[in-house]
Amino acid sequence: MVASEEPKKILVVDDEVDVTELLGYNLKQRGFLTQSVNDPRQVLEAVRAFKPDLIVLDIMMPDLSGIQVCRLIRQESSLKEIPIIFLSAKTEEGDRIEGFESGADDYVCKPFSPKELVLRVSAILKRGLEGYEAVSVLNVNGINLDVEHHRVQVKERPVELTATEFRLLRLLMQERGKVQTRETLLQKVWNYENDIETRTVDTHMRRLREKLGDEGSWLETVRGVGYRMIENRS
Repeated sequence: MVASEEPKKILVVDDEVDVTELLGYNLKQRGFLTQSVNDPRQVLEAVRAFKPDLIVLDIMMPDLSGIQVCRLIRQESSLKEIPIIFLSAKTEEGDRIEGFESGADDYVCKPFSPKELVLRVSAILKRGLEGYEAVSVLNVNGINLDVEHHRVQVKERPVELTATEFRLLRLLMQERGKVQTRETLLQKVWNYENDIETRTVDTHMRRLREKLGDEGSWLETVRGVGYRMIENRS
């Protein structure tokens, strides 16, 4: 008899108890094992002890913001790969960019639908390497991407990317010359379905271009459709 897969563990962090209770209930209904933290100063200790598969993290909290907590998590080698979904009442594009830059995988604005958030949690935990070629190193237009060691260099200059930015760049490099719609990118990079809003893609692309510097111009916007990495400039 094959043993059933152990439930995935989700750490929910929000200074509002009613929010952690609501999310905890909805996540448990979908079979997740959850733990809640309402004091941001206790998050690191909770992450080390609980070893969650994913963290849902509020941004606007007293003493320590979610941004600060996320950066602390990303600084620890044993914790830095844990996916993080931000919750925030801050909806401006600059706020989303700051969230992604700190290392978050997604950014959900309050008020939010618990059902949609649970779907996003499930999608991120299911994402794998579907749609990726079995290659260890990619070299395109002065950009070197080392899959095995999770490193990116632009003309031999190291570039620090978040896990999601790395996945996005890898896909565009492997599919260079081919247009990828926003919906396709959501499916292949985030494992999201088409009804999820696409601003997440645009925000990540904007920041990825900035990090790549001059080589970011190889990432072309195809108006009304999506993005592609061009192979040659005309």
